[in-house]
Amino acid sequence: MLRTSVYFTSLLLIATFSVAAGQDTIPVPKTIKIGADIYGPLYHIYNSKNLTIEGFISVDIDTGKAVVLEGGYTNYEFSQYNYDYLNHGVFIRAGMDFNMLKPETALGKYYAGVGLRYGISIFNSSTPFLKQDNYWGTTSSSLPNTSYMAHFIEASPGIRCEFFRHFEMGWTVRLRFLIYSNTGKNLKAVYIPGFGNGAKIFSPGINYYLLWSIPYKK
Repeated sequence: MLRTSVYFTSLLLIATFSVAAGQDTIPVPKTIKIGADIYGPLYHIYNSKNLTIEGFISVDIDTGKAVVLEGGYTNYEFSQYNYDYLNHGVFIRAGMDFNMLKPETALGKYYAGVGLRYGISIFNSSTPFLKQDNYWGTTSSSLPNTSYMAHFIEASPGIRCEFFRHFEMGWTVRLRFLIYSNTGKNLKAVYIPGFGNGAKIFSPGINYYLLWSIPYKK
C-alpha cells in the first residue's frame, strides 16, 4: 500500500513539474528592426531652415538585448541680429538596447528599456555674416566653411510597441554628453549633427520612430 502511494505520488509530482515546465517555455522571436525617425521631417514643416533625417537598424541577440546602429544627416541654419550660421553634416551612433520587460511580456513585440550609444559627428560649419560692435565702432566679417568632428555618448530610454503585425512605433529620449570636439574652446559649434547644442556638454533630445520588424529566429 505504501509503495503504491509513493508510486502515484511520484507520478503526480512528475506530471506537475512537466506542466509547469511547459508553461515556462514561451517561444519569443528574435527580430531585425529597421526604423525611421518622423520627428525631424515633421519639425522641418514647422521650421524649414532645419532638417534632420535619421534611421536605425537593430538585431536581437537574445530576448533582452539588441545591437543597434543609427545614422543620419542634418542641415541646420540659424540667424540673429549680428550673425548668420550654417551647418550640415552626418552622424552615426552605435551601441545596445536593453529591454527591461520580461520575455513573456515583451514577446518580441514590446519594448520598455534603455539604450547606450557612442556617437561620432562629422560636419561643416560657416558664418557668412558676423557683425561686431567695439570701442572703435562696428565691423563686419565672416568665417569660412570648415570641417569638424565631435564624439559623444548617450543614454536613450524609450518605449516601443507593435500596432500592426511586424510594424511598431515608439519614442526615445536622448540624453547626450559631449566628450570631444575639435572646434576649440573659443569657437564652439552652434549645433552638432546627431548631438545638438555644441556650446554645452549635455544636450537632450527626442525621436519618434516607425519600425518594420523582421523575425529571423525563435
